[in-house]
Amino acid sequence: MTTLTTLPLVRLRRRRRTRAGAVVLVGLLACLVLVLVSLNMGMAGVPPERALPAIFGVGDRFDLLVVQKLQLPRGLAAILAGLAFGLAGALFQYTLRNNLASPDILGISGGASLGAITAITAYGATGLAITGSALLGGLATAVAIWALAWRGGLHGIRFVLVGVGLSYVCASLIAWRLSEADLREGGTVLLWTVGSVADIRDGMLGLLALGVGVLLVLGLIVGRDLRPLALGDEHASGLGVAPNRARALALLVGVGLVALATAVAGPIAFVALVSPAIARRLVDDGGAALLPSAVVGATLTLAADVVGQAAPFGLDAPVGVVTGLIGAPYLLWLLARSDRKATS
Repeated sequence: MTTLTTLPLVRLRRRRRTRAGAVVLVGLLACLVLVLVSLNMGMAGVPPERALPAIFGVGDRFDLLVVQKLQLPRGLAAILAGLAFGLAGALFQYTLRNNLASPDILGISGGASLGAITAITAYGATGLAITGSALLGGLATAVAIWALAWRGGLHGIRFVLVGVGLSYVCASLIAWRLSEADLREGGTVLLWTVGSVADIRDGMLGLLALGVGVLLVLGLIVGRDLRPLALGDEHASGLGVAPNRARALALLVGVGLVALATAVAGPIAFVALVSPAIARRLVDDGGAALLPSAVVGATLTLAADVVGQAAPFGLDAPVGVVTGLIGAPYLLWLLARSDRKATS
């Protein structure tokens, strides 16, 4: 039976669930609308009255080719990559208690790009071999950060500083590999420096969907232990949560999400940094907002891809270029805001 003392808590929990559910629902509806818009983009766009039947296999060959083989996989890849980056960013930021703790800033995305570019330029890899190399590169960078940052436990500020340092190392090695690349490899290599969902093969899309689905469930399960960490390690231990184990599992899931998404779509910049901040502001419950962050990430990535396809002069700007243009001012504002807080 609910007592008077528990009523405010019950109402607060109901409000949190309602706001989080609203953010997720609106984000999913926005993704649906953006997918329909994207089907009509480009020189081979299909109008909505023909695009909708083509999604279900009804229509002429041209419509089916454009919708099912070109535009729809591209939109789904943007959604899945955005989900992965958004959730990974939320896990990193909430676990490390730092709004700058984004996987692309910490070098994990850069490590994945370095793995892919090395496979292309040094070994002439193609297809899934590039994807696998990117995945290994991201995981290897995460292991290096972990090993260098561990000092009897995992501390957020040390993890961030080591990650930023390795990010510069990866960027330097990428620049070196680009200087050694053959001109014929230039276009493929450059896409791994900015991120793009324009050329997603069926096998890659299936791999991305399966991996993101599994890691999304694991991330939501692991996220249950993150809220007690806000009370401090001692209080969290008293509540039955092992702090180092909880942080390790959360960051491991985040690394897997980033490495997988980067391995398929490249290092789409700033989605992991911006999405959790937007989701937390919308939900406004002081928590990690994991699922809302994932949905906001999907919406931002898909919207950026639609904007890229609408670029003037017939250009098709990679999604990573668009997110970089959006995210860079936010990063500067965040740094300025943090500096003001530190000096006040």
